[in-house]
Amino acid sequence: MNAMARPQLTIAASNPDPDIEVEEVVVVSEVNNETAEAEPEARPEELRLLEALLFAASEPLDDKVLGSRMPEGVDVRAALRQLQAEYAPRGVNLVHVAGKWAFRTANDLSWLLSKDVVEPKKLSRAALETLAIVAYHQPVTRAEIEEIRGVSTSKGTLDVLLETGWVRLRGRRKAPGRPVTYGTSEAFLNHFGLESIGVLPGLEELKGAGLLESGLPPGFDVPVPSDEPALRDDEDPLEDGDLDLGLAPPAERVED
Repeated sequence: MNAMARPQLTIAASNPDPDIEVEEVVVVSEVNNETAEAEPEARPEELRLLEALLFAASEPLDDKVLGSRMPEGVDVRAALRQLQAEYAPRGVNLVHVAGKWAFRTANDLSWLLSKDVVEPKKLSRAALETLAIVAYHQPVTRAEIEEIRGVSTSKGTLDVLLETGWVRLRGRRKAPGRPVTYGTSEAFLNHFGLESIGVLPGLEELKGAGLLESGLPPGFDVPVPSDEPALRDDEDPLEDGDLDLGLAPPAERVED
């Protein structure tokens, strides 16, 4: 550390009375003229060029494309590795994917940019028919649904209704094979604005709304729906593992 002392500055106080001695006041100012800290080493120009190209690119770039923009003699791969090391502890990382380079959000910060979006989907005709049969005929098995519809019901149709939370697994029918029985849930009532399952329209109301043809077969009737939670005499409780088949609604859709 170099120090430079400025010339001493001597100040004599004015003495109106020559018989009184006055001490000289000497002020010495010393400035620590410390040399400025050495500036950081200049960043290689190729790193700045690569950084600019990768940030501006709309898609990942490979070594060949990056190399075509570099001055001659630049080791592009070594420069990229150096740039990658510089960005490793930052919120944005330089990654090498599928032979190309791109900046990506650091993995441990990806949650900041995640966004859950609920995408509404329309039910297929098969799903609507199945839902109506479950609502009016519950508790009902898949075989009974197919018998009423007159066609086979794909597993995916019931899966969709279970995922929405409108249909639930009730129990198992006391019959050969012990098939699962289905019924509607509270979420079904909430979604369709129903006070109870019993307010669903009956035969005459469905006819009046044009939802049933006039020439119905003799003896045709619409059952009075009931979603009584208690199992019926022909049902057994669900067994351990029945809800672990991927058919239960997501946890966030299950009422506490």
